[in-house]
Amino acid sequence: MDKEQILDFFRVDADRPLRMKELAKAFGVDDSSYTNFRKLVKDLIDSGELVKLKGGRIGLAKDLNVLTGNISINRKGVGYLERSGEAEDLLIPQNELHTALDGDRVMVRLTGKHFGREAGSVIRVLDRADRNIVGVFRTGRSFHFVVPDNPRIHRDIYIPASESKKAKDGEKVVAVLTAWDHPWLNPEGKVIERLGYPGQPGVDMRAVIKSFNLPEEFPPEVLDAAERAAAKLTKDEMAGRLDLSQECIYTIDPSDAKDHDDAVSVEKTNTGYKLGVHIADVSFFVEPGSPLDDEAFERGNSVYLPGMVIPMLPENLSNDVCSLKPNRKRLSHSAFMEFDKKGKMTKWSFADTVIKSKAKLSYEEVQAFFDGGKVPERVKRVADNLTAARELAQLLTRRRMAEGSLDFDLPEAKIILNQKGEVLELGHKIRLESHRLVEEFMLAANKAVAREVFRQGRPFLYRVHDKPDLEKLEAFAYMMKRLGYNFVVSKTMRPKDFSRFLDDIKDAPEADFINELMLRSMKKAVYQRDNIGHFGLAFTHYTHFTSPIRRYPDLLVHRLLRTLRKKKFNAAFTKRVINVIDHVGDHCSETERQAEAAERQAVKVKQVAYMANRLGEEYQGVISGVTSYGFFVRLDNLGVEGLVKMSTMDDDFYRYEEGNYRLIGRRKGRTFRLGDAVRVGVLSVDTIAGEIDLFLPEEARKPAKKPPGKHSGKPMGKRGKALATLDRKTKGKPKGKGKDKGKSKDKARAKAKKKKKHKRR
Repeated sequence: MDKEQILDFFRVDADRPLRMKELAKAFGVDDSSYTNFRKLVKDLIDSGELVKLKGGRIGLAKDLNVLTGNISINRKGVGYLERSGEAEDLLIPQNELHTALDGDRVMVRLTGKHFGREAGSVIRVLDRADRNIVGVFRTGRSFHFVVPDNPRIHRDIYIPASESKKAKDGEKVVAVLTAWDHPWLNPEGKVIERLGYPGQPGVDMRAVIKSFNLPEEFPPEVLDAAERAAAKLTKDEMAGRLDLSQECIYTIDPSDAKDHDDAVSVEKTNTGYKLGVHIADVSFFVEPGSPLDDEAFERGNSVYLPGMVIPMLPENLSNDVCSLKPNRKRLSHSAFMEFDKKGKMTKWSFADTVIKSKAKLSYEEVQAFFDGGKVPERVKRVADNLTAARELAQLLTRRRMAEGSLDFDLPEAKIILNQKGEVLELGHKIRLESHRLVEEFMLAANKAVAREVFRQGRPFLYRVHDKPDLEKLEAFAYMMKRLGYNFVVSKTMRPKDFSRFLDDIKDAPEADFINELMLRSMKKAVYQRDNIGHFGLAFTHYTHFTSPIRRYPDLLVHRLLRTLRKKKFNAAFTKRVINVIDHVGDHCSETERQAEAAERQAVKVKQVAYMANRLGEEYQGVISGVTSYGFFVRLDNLGVEGLVKMSTMDDDFYRYEEGNYRLIGRRKGRTFRLGDAVRVGVLSVDTIAGEIDLFLPEEARKPAKKPPGKHSGKPMGKRGKALATLDRKTKGKPKGKGKDKGKSKDKARAKAKKKKKHKRR
């Protein structure tokens, strides 16, 4: 007997929920087998497929209006549960969360409508998420507690004195949950690591690493395996490959890059162009099932935080043996593509090669060459090749855009740090033509690999991007209408419809903001075996092949492609590899999401720290969100986001119009709308909570020595020495002098006398 038989019984034969004994009797289970049978049923209950009711009766979760899944809880404390086949997540109000925390696997009972939306109530936490809780340690008279940094964790964690690791008040610590059985009591935990005080060098990034449970040091056995792998290369292996060491091949990367995993070469032909994309052959060094491979799989990808990298592979491989360094022979997996004069790919092939990069170029050097500026000798050595490369890249870009590929060209944060990790400069990275050139060539190689495997009908790991949900598109269209733009939605929308709209608004002041809103309305790209195409790129076949040093899916794709080329993709291998592909796809899609979230948080931490030293300074920005308590502003050229609270806007009484995404003054009619340009000043910064409060300079009144809010450090700057009237209202009126002061004392005495008389009565 197995679990599926038990589930089938409930689906077909059971007409009501049954007690354990009744269920055992229905299956004819004797006393000797009862213990194992009970365990099977209990496993099904723990997994959420079966539900145990109050009277001990057991039934199928689906038949009892019960759902299971991972809960997501937002900053306001409202939970959401994704429902298979449903566009809208199930709403779980704050008072129905029970003891669930963000990311936990929970069982939820459907409770009907809540403000017009399907809602539910958590009835059991099935599995706690594997989480670190990073926060500030606080001491009390009778107990200690940790205030979590994560705004999605809405309860402080009680820490017994014996479990505090002797942490000091105000220190950043890492805690784990030990118990939480009742929603009316706070969860209990223990401190497992002390990170140091906020503001000390390195504490901010260590807090991010611990919060997202990112790996740090490689285990000794992995480092040993990396040393053995690095020594694996032999002359025989070099001799057995296609030798391209004399070809004009070069790398183009950021100036400070150490892991060069791709190199290119371009040749102009009579019929068009021949492109070579040469990728570091990591799969030769990292064998499946080895400790090195297991660790790379667990990490899933490299993580890039400001001033540091958490690599997927040890540095002796990623930065040395595998890296395509100049003037050194390196193993490569090469893709060769031919294009006609219109940029259409006509042929492609692949080979194991040996290359020798002729130059290590930076994006800035290549751009200087394109612009006719002064360039170093190493650029001049490959000048003809670069000229052909530029022509081909421009052809490929025009063709891709004509086919409807979306180019969201969103600004990327640029953070320059000193040796202590303090922010010296904040801004946006400039996307150059040289960046686009490399992107086009990598897209072409990825597409060629996916086409090759799909054409041969073999199971494969694709990079896919599904069509957007119609409901989300309608919400985006409604928002655009309120902003004055027309975005027509239909069930048959193609990528070209989106790219045409983006092209129409590209010169609008809020173009970057609209690009981001559209991106949010779309689904996330993922790794999976089922090839549904890539909607955003308008590609029918796409995968990831070009970055095996920093992405595990690329490493698997290299292995699959080589197996196919060597004619070893037989029935036995196919049967065995299907589960591997599915497992890698699910796991690496999740590690990618985790890495992106950690990178965003790390950038925000550095941005907030930078703004803490800019109190009172004024900036131009765009309103990026409107709420019932104020509006958020994203500062131009910095990417920093802060909040203008409605309570600081004292020129009028403002009402929130949710459907119009705006605040509007009742008396003067002044409007603050999503997407509007606005000038703001920095009022206060809370580096612990990661919050920036902004003010409107024209709303400010008299200057004050200290801004209201949580940051108590530095006075405001010259241009913004003013406080919103909230400061006077919340902190009381200034103390009176002379006659007024005497009147205040008389009033206080009279009040005390009256109170005393009342007590006697």
